Amino acid sequence: MNKDSRSGIETRRSFLRFLAASPLLGMTGAGRLLADETLEQVELAEYLIASPDDALDVFDFHNVARRVLPTSHYGYLATGTDGNETLQANREAFRRIYLRSMRMVDTSNVSLRTELLGENLASPIVLAPVGSQRAFHDEGELATARAARAQEHLQILSNVSTHSIEDVIAARGGPVWFQLYPTSKWSTARTMLERAEAAGARVVVLTVDLNSNSNRVLLGQFARADERDCSACHGAGPDDWLKTKPMYEGTGSVTADWDMSAMTWDYIGRLREATSMKIVVKGVVTAEDAEACIEYGADAVYVSNHGGRGEASGWGALESLPEVVAAVDGRAPVMIDSGFRRGTDIFKALALGADAVCIGRAYIWALAAFGQAGVEKVLEMLRAELSMVMGQMGARSVPDIGSRHIGTRGG
Repeated sequence: MNKDSRSGIETRRSFLRFLAASPLLGMTGAGRLLADETLEQVELAEYLIASPDDALDVFDFHNVARRVLPTSHYGYLATGTDGNETLQANREAFRRIYLRSMRMVDTSNVSLRTELLGENLASPIVLAPVGSQRAFHDEGELATARAARAQEHLQILSNVSTHSIEDVIAARGGPVWFQLYPTSKWSTARTMLERAEAAGARVVVLTVDLNSNSNRVLLGQFARADERDCSACHGAGPDDWLKTKPMYEGTGSVTADWDMSAMTWDYIGRLREATSMKIVVKGVVTAEDAEACIEYGADAVYVSNHGGRGEASGWGALESLPEVVAAVDGRAPVMIDSGFRRGTDIFKALALGADAVCIGRAYIWALAAFGQAGVEKVLEMLRAELSMVMGQMGARSVPDIGSRHIGTRGG
């Protein structure tokens, strides 16, 4: 390509960037095209970003992750349960909520700062626990922790992480919250709780939405399409995978211990006796369970359907949020995850009463694509998007966001 050709391409790119940012676009023929047709009907050539700075939204990272990850590793990220009904419901729920703009409000200095369980946070956007992050990038949870540190975000560490909590806290330069999958072997939970607290964790996040197996059909389809020999990483035996999880060292746990079908609300009391960490219950989707969380002494309630991977309810997490918030009635903070991809999504949850919003797949796509730099960019983008929509809606701070800013479509 000669110099003149390169110059011409750069000129066109500059012009297109100008158009994309221009309010005049909606008054042009291109604006009419997008008004008359859905985005699904507009066919554009696929574009893979070469740098985090090239991303327009988090889905640009998804496109790269889909190509760089091994087939079954991507399948683990992509899968829901059964026919992915709950996975789809998580996204569809956002479309039923519309935004109501409050005009003539001074939003020249929008603040994202908030408080959660006694911790001052620069943003209500939290990194949700995602296990086995070295399956997506060699540096795994360490890259995520460094990004959380650089962008000042709270990180929740999965207890099936591929790096120890001590190493992750060192990489973040500060405490993380510790997520716990309960097992029927109480000594395993007690060992992990003691280790996490000794490392500096102040909060344990108890996951309660996997008491039964989930039917992850799509994951099986991806695994069948992956011709690699995975035994080198996962082992050949049913319990070998636990040997790759540092938090299980010395616990003697086996896969059979993961049967928690007999767990009841009394488990929270056992946690309270075993640790001084604050307790968050993750996986709540009903008013009844939210009320039980408060009754049994949980410090916060975390709305989640495991990103559509835990159950085939066909019910979006955002749809669960209002009844949980109503049942909690201000007695504890309410958190939420499952399906969050944009600043508008986060704003809607905050308007419905959530105190913090946790993201999962969005930052893992970026981790797979570009490591720490990718995660940093996703956090930066989501903060910028949230700030922008707060300005559009006339909300100067997180506490300003409320029910007056949203409405619900029928159907």
